[in-house]
Amino acid sequence: MAFDSTLQRHIMGCFATGVTVVTTRAGEELSGLTANAVASLSLNPPLVLVSVDRKAHSHAILIAGRCFAMNILTTQQEDLSRRFSTSGPKDFSDLAWHEAVTGAPVLDGCLSFVDCRVVEIVAGGDHDIFIGEIVAGNVEIEGEPLIYFRGRYRRLAE
Repeated sequence: MAFDSTLQRHIMGCFATGVTVVTTRAGEELSGLTANAVASLSLNPPLVLVSVDRKAHSHAILIAGRCFAMNILTTQQEDLSRRFSTSGPKDFSDLAWHEAVTGAPVLDGCLSFVDCRVVEIVAGGDHDIFIGEIVAGNVEIEGEPLIYFRGRYRRLAE
């Protein structure tokens, strides 16, 4: 008997996470998605991972472009998280962003970012896990991280 996916969602919702927007590029096509299924995987070599639903619009662009930037959001960027959590193509025309090394968009005003080349893609159920080698990154500003817990955005308590 399969485990109830609704119960799994409620259980995992008790695990507070930071919020990122993972952006990518294939040629001139830009895409991005809000992701909290991210992790630092290794320091040597420097690797991170992001889990992406195979049905997500960004999935095909990640495969084609083989790069991504993981942008760690501040409490002031809840609107960006909501914007990139919707399905379908994303409009970057009114966003301030720059490139580091790979060409993936690095969103201005985030706490920090890593710019990565995809080095491996691992199947994981209805998602693929994109493992990226960090080729650039920086802590951009001081501030507080945007947190997600039990289906709501939160802030750190003092």
